[in-house]
Amino acid sequence: MKKEPAVLLVEDEPLLGELVSEALIDQGFEVHAAPDAGGALRYLLSGAEVDVLFTDLDLGKGMDGAALAQLAREMRPKLPIVYTSGRRSLTDIAAVPGAAFLPKPYSLDTVRKTLAELIHSGAVAA
Repeated sequence: MKKEPAVLLVEDEPLLGELVSEALIDQGFEVHAAPDAGGALRYLLSGAEVDVLFTDLDLGKGMDGAALAQLAREMRPKLPIVYTSGRRSLTDIAAVPGAAFLPKPYSLDTVRKTLAELIHSGAVAA
């Protein structure tokens, strides 16, 4: 039996995080949502399986999504990363190599396709 791809979703806007989580679950993903970088790092440190990190760049408190992605890649060098923001773009940050970017507002179908492409590209977490 094929396992569902695991997404670590980091979004500090609760309603948007819930909407995206529910849509991804409906589309066959396993989703762990974190409201901030600290929660995401704790999840990664737990050793839980993660196939792709989908993070907002503009997280409300503490570390932003760019710094989170850098740390995540240090822990898991092959982890695919998808950034999103309504205010910034990849040219505004030091993005990890091979990362994707989805500007807000995005369609849930575009999110699904982007995550699936990255997961199936061979850059899946070990």
